[in-house]
Amino acid sequence: MAKYEKGKIVKGTVSGIETYGIFVALDEEYSGLIHISEISHGFVKNINDFVNLGDNIYVEILEVDDELYRLKLSIKNINYRKNIKTKKRKIRETSLGFKTLAYNLPIWIEKSVKNEQKTINSIDK
Repeated sequence: MAKYEKGKIVKGTVSGIETYGIFVALDEEYSGLIHISEISHGFVKNINDFVNLGDNIYVEILEVDDELYRLKLSIKNINYRKNIKTKKRKIRETSLGFKTLAYNLPIWIEKSVKNEQKTINSIDK
């Protein structure tokens, strides 16, 4: 059985706000995006009028990508605030700090370059 299913309403934390939508962390693995078109039925001038960074909100799942652990989410047809009373978690600094990034960055770049080369090669054919 899948961890998250289309149509379900789950609780998450706003982890990022961009001009095009809201990023929501659901757990340690899964995160999702509420596209600006899925925030309200009306015109959305400023996303910060709806949520703030760190807010705990309810979201409706529109699509699930279990391979990438990503979800397409919506709040426009639900009561996304529902009297949530949870306290914010404190961010804990680890002893590794940025060492993990320094280690993984060259690997990620190499994978990205290989994917780009595959794309270019498939277009040329």
